[in-house]
Amino acid sequence: MAFTEQAHVNDIGTVFRITVFDTTSTGSTTTADISTASSKIFYFRTPSGTSFTRSAVFTTDGSDGKIEYATVDGDLSSPGTWEIQAKIATPVGTWNTDVACFRVYENLY
Repeated sequence: MAFTEQAHVNDIGTVFRITVFDTTSTGSTTTADISTASSKIFYFRTPSGTSFTRSAVFTTDGSDGKIEYATVDGDLSSPGTWEIQAKIATPVGTWNTDVACFRVYENLY
């Protein structure tokens, strides 16, 4: 997962981008071509343990394994350590990414 911005409570338009990888039985890893994905979902878990989902879109065309979601009003509702995971469904299977953590910071106001 790539997340280079800082997230703050109630930020709108913060982009979360995940790259989906394919790992073989020998341990080698390549970027997954997910261009045929019919479903692209981001799962978010708040610091209090509440979870919600959001539909993701391809960053380009999916051949680079990248999907993203831009936050809307109400998404980043509380400060603390959050978790994120993506789930992709293609005609040949359904896969989940690793779970990643990110921090949402408080505001002065």
